Amino acid sequence: MGASAPAWLALSVIVVGLLTLDFVGHARSPHPPGLREAVGWSLAYMALAAAYGAVVWALAGAAWGQEFYAGWVTEWSLSVDNLFVFILILSAFRVPRAYQQKALLAGIVIALVLRLVFILAGAALVERFGAVFYVFGALLIGTAVRQVVDARRGAGGPDDGAEYVDNAVTRLVRRILPTTDGFVGNRLIHRHAGRTMITPMLIAVVALGSADLMFAVDSIPAIFGLTSEPFLVFSATAFSLLGLRQLYFLIDGLLERLVYLPYGLAVILGFIGLKLIDHALRANSLPFINGGRPVRLVPEPSTAVSLLVIVVTLVVVAVASLLRTRRRGGPGDGRH
Repeated sequence: MGASAPAWLALSVIVVGLLTLDFVGHARSPHPPGLREAVGWSLAYMALAAAYGAVVWALAGAAWGQEFYAGWVTEWSLSVDNLFVFILILSAFRVPRAYQQKALLAGIVIALVLRLVFILAGAALVERFGAVFYVFGALLIGTAVRQVVDARRGAGGPDDGAEYVDNAVTRLVRRILPTTDGFVGNRLIHRHAGRTMITPMLIAVVALGSADLMFAVDSIPAIFGLTSEPFLVFSATAFSLLGLRQLYFLIDGLLERLVYLPYGLAVILGFIGLKLIDHALRANSLPFINGGRPVRLVPEPSTAVSLLVIVVTLVVVAVASLLRTRRRGGPGDGRH
């Protein structure tokens, strides 16, 4: 069954309401959140996601509830890794720490809109061309391999985010729009001497939004590997992104200690990639594979099993990383 129009409306009200609350709260007093505030809001967003999942479970059944939780945890874990690039972007544009909340909020709004388009397009592809699961699966397995290769090479240095900081989108914006020499408070647009100009703040926001779109190429197929319902895919994406701003301030400086995170993400992405390919084989209609007949190689893991694999992997990564950095007395030699 698909989600009803009232369900989509309720989700839209929740997302817009939370974004409005964040924007109003930030506009009242722009400031860099302290540790206590970041922890409090991060826990609050986690509690909201957990409560939302419980409501989905109660109203739509255990299958949908489990699929939401699996998708949310997966998206959340991928977002933690992506925060490293956000840190590079905000540092490269020298966004003052007091204004970083607004930059992240605006970037999240762009990301939500672009990801919704991406999700609806992906859902249409899945519905019309079941073989697209082969592509999604191969993409995730390739990403998993790249995570391991980059980690082994020690990637993640200061220059590794250059492709996100100065990408084609930001270069186009700079080329066609006049830009102020420096920041004008936390404004995105500034009018001076009868001329409207954009600020470096807006370019930083564009860089954040466009970088997130690149990340979506991996994360959206990963969630489609856990559920084919676009409502649940967007729900998981929305709740992970909404908590991203405070999570940024919470783990900024701690990312270097998660030395095994790339390996954990590789396990998760590889597992979901194989799950997608197995699903495609079970519904196979390609004539050059088993004569167009379904292929069943292994028992299909349930959503509950997938959620368990994801959670256990993240717990092992966190514990192993902290033990490693504690023994060394500082950050290890992982990707950061």
